[in-house]
Amino acid sequence: MNTKCLFLLLLMVLMSVSPLPAKNDGDLLLPADGLSSLEFLSSLEKEVAVELNTARSHPKQYATYLEDFKRFYAGRYIYIAGQTQITTQEGAAAVDEAIKFLRFCEPLPPLKISRGLSLAAQAHAKDQGLSGLTGHQGSDMSMPDERMNRFGSLMGTFGENIEYGNILARQIVMQLIIDDGVPERGHRENIFNGSFHLMGISCGPHHAFGKICVIDFADKFEED
Repeated sequence: MNTKCLFLLLLMVLMSVSPLPAKNDGDLLLPADGLSSLEFLSSLEKEVAVELNTARSHPKQYATYLEDFKRFYAGRYIYIAGQTQITTQEGAAAVDEAIKFLRFCEPLPPLKISRGLSLAAQAHAKDQGLSGLTGHQGSDMSMPDERMNRFGSLMGTFGENIEYGNILARQIVMQLIIDDGVPERGHRENIFNGSFHLMGISCGPHHAFGKICVIDFADKFEED
């Protein structure tokens, strides 16, 4: 199978839509600075922030959500009533590996929300949403750190996660944690990177895959 086919296969996994365990308010951990004042984030973006911080701060609890998701797997395929069959690269093995990771993962502090990082994420989400492109390079050839520095001063380590297709916060975060077909589990590593203290989020429409969610991470970032 050529590289293009493998890439499209991975995107199919990231686009999977599945019924997930219901969320209760008790499941969620708000970012340290709260959400009510973050008027620059949409409802979905706030939900992604809460979901991601829940995974960081309560990894063992989050493992139970992945355990429930496993019931839809049969070999490398995901079968959900009323939906198109999804073909994965690793099957339930990737879910099992993610569950094991979460069970042994030490809790981490929640990430604070950065306006500047959210603007950088928004710029890339809009760019790719209109073009239908994928990946971390913008249509102007910019990379994540360049976009972040347009809205402030980036210091220390940084990272970027991009998820295509899913429309619910838990689906977005779960698929980034499972990271099917990504040998280095780079998306998961970003979520559970203890050197990151800030994140910015932007979710919007995508011409090819319906939805895009960009999450930018940083150790330190000075807002403009």
